Amino acid sequence: MSEFLDKVAALLKEKIAGQELPGSVKLTIDGRGSVVASKDGVTMGDAPADVTLSASEDVLKALLDGQTNPVTAFMTGKLKVDGDMGLAMKLSTLFA
Repeated sequence: MSEFLDKVAALLKEKIAGQELPGSVKLTIDGRGSVVASKDGVTMGDAPADVTLSASEDVLKALLDGQTNPVTAFMTGKLKVDGDMGLAMKLSTLFA
């Protein structure tokens, strides 16, 4: 896997530390691959998930750094959501 995905996985682990995820989420980064977070931890790969969030590398970086609001990114088409929309809304706190 790429160094970028390693960084995404580490940031995601940090964001969810001490929290129980209400489901599984896959972050798909255009042209880079995917990272999956679930109650079992964070892994790299294309495993199935309850909700998939897809974005470019730049948008994902801004989301994880708290520079971009996930709802705004979704409404402007920069973030795509596939799967459980209710879960996606709950996960927006990860990006706060």
